[in-house]
Amino acid sequence: MTKVDVKVTGTVMTITLNGPERMNSLGPAALDALDAALGAAERDGSLTSLVITGAGRAFSVGMDIGFLGECFADPPGVFVPFIRRYHAFLDRLEACPLPSVAAVNGLARAGGFELLLACDFVIAADEAKVGDSHGDFGIVPGAGASQRAPRKIGDQRARALLLAGRWLTGPEMADWGLALSSVPQAELMDEVTRLTDALGNRSKTVTATLKRLLNAAPDVTLAEGLRLERELFTRFHEEVADADEGYRAYVEKRRPVWNGR
Repeated sequence: MTKVDVKVTGTVMTITLNGPERMNSLGPAALDALDAALGAAERDGSLTSLVITGAGRAFSVGMDIGFLGECFADPPGVFVPFIRRYHAFLDRLEACPLPSVAAVNGLARAGGFELLLACDFVIAADEAKVGDSHGDFGIVPGAGASQRAPRKIGDQRARALLLAGRWLTGPEMADWGLALSSVPQAELMDEVTRLTDALGNRSKTVTATLKRLLNAAPDVTLAEGLRLERELFTRFHEEVADADEGYRAYVEKRRPVWNGR
């Protein structure tokens, strides 16, 4: 069974899927633990980012094969409810005010692929191998791959992954825009730390507001998106102190002290 290890270092929470003997596969207990970890991250006002990774050779291969047997034995009673819960978790992760980083250390497929698609950033090891693979097993995605993949990497590349069963290495993920960067396995967490350090130096309120705007962009017209940006810009300057603090810090040649809500 995959355990979920949670570690906070400074302002960064790292969530590690720890079931290397089962390739960090997911079942109800692991999903409960992931959901609890995300809830703890949302409540911790000191955090500035969230990292999700896997132990051993895999990021996650998706659903646990033993639990899948239960799912196929009772699709309406077991399979569909689990997928709805996983869907809700990924929606919550995507909407979380904290930026999330998937540190893809190895194999990611099916539900593991859907997990990284819901993160704000992906940093991949060169040795990673990522694909959808639902079609290889005669099923369709249930937790967002068909909708998030085209939005992340475009129509043709999403079709190559979902319809043709294409697999990507870390460098190919970066080339396709699925990952921000790809580095040798030994350098993966150092690369992630460089990103989380940059995220940690910024106003959390700005980050949360920008995430809301960026998440809305694919689903609204340009006019609607611009209207939302103007609305949030106005509210931000009326209600949040960080904008004034950023200006004053720049003029006074000092580091800003962010404290907006």
